[in-house]
Amino acid sequence: MILKLKVECGSNYTMKLENMFKDIQISSDLMLSFQESKFRSFPSDLSLDVKILTTNCWPTYSPSQVEIPKMLKNCQESFKQFYSQNHTGRCLNWIPQLGTALLETKLRSPSSSSAKITKELSVSAFQAVCLLLFNENQSLSFTQIRDLTQISSPELRLTLQSLACGKIRILSKNPKAKEVEDGDIFEVDEEKILTNKLFRIKINNIQAKETKEEQVKTHEGVCQDRQYQIDAAIVRIMKTRKTLTHNLLVAQLFAQLKFPVQTLDLKKRIESLIDREYLERDSKNKTVYNYLA
Repeated sequence: MILKLKVECGSNYTMKLENMFKDIQISSDLMLSFQESKFRSFPSDLSLDVKILTTNCWPTYSPSQVEIPKMLKNCQESFKQFYSQNHTGRCLNWIPQLGTALLETKLRSPSSSSAKITKELSVSAFQAVCLLLFNENQSLSFTQIRDLTQISSPELRLTLQSLACGKIRILSKNPKAKEVEDGDIFEVDEEKILTNKLFRIKINNIQAKETKEEQVKTHEGVCQDRQYQIDAAIVRIMKTRKTLTHNLLVAQLFAQLKFPVQTLDLKKRIESLIDREYLERDSKNKTVYNYLA
């Protein structure tokens, strides 16, 4: 698939995508080395999987503040020491809001007080941080959870909403309502967990609505990416044909490009390539372009 994209859109278009796959492979190899190293000092019932992503190849995120539990912090510090020793001069920036966790919970069986039923909860890192608080607390208010986790109020509302108000509910909320308020009280809903037929229960996140500023930024990013694709298509066509009239070049661009584009936008990209000396206008006919090798 990447090879097809490279042929269609040029190597510059697929460079970041190729580096993404390379990051995933390198991270897998790195985790194997970490598991066998002396730095893995946390209990065997805990496992850690870290993805090391190159900053310029992935979407950028501002790290969200969160106070992770001590057991997870120890895992994090162990890997940080391992990475620092093997990669001097590099800085790790943790992005907790992108993390995931698999929690194992053991609940009393309704049919036998001595028997335990095991379930796995597939959750986000923020959901896991909130749920782990209930190992030591029967019930917690929204304010208490916020103070203990240091998660921002808007992010915490969405997290608790996904746990207590979604299709699959791990927590019960009092009072019952779709929105999460400061005075709400939360408890683990053992009955809902036990009655779920799945052994591994996946809790989906609730996404915040995109703001107008974010929509504008996304649109600008798409336009920037399309400029690169238009430039690559123009150069590819002209490199093959060497000389073309303006109308024929525009017609071929419309045939090759896979997204809507205006003639004015194509004209701007042609002018840009002329300024950068990829093309030139024919000295005898200004509507004809020549490719500059």
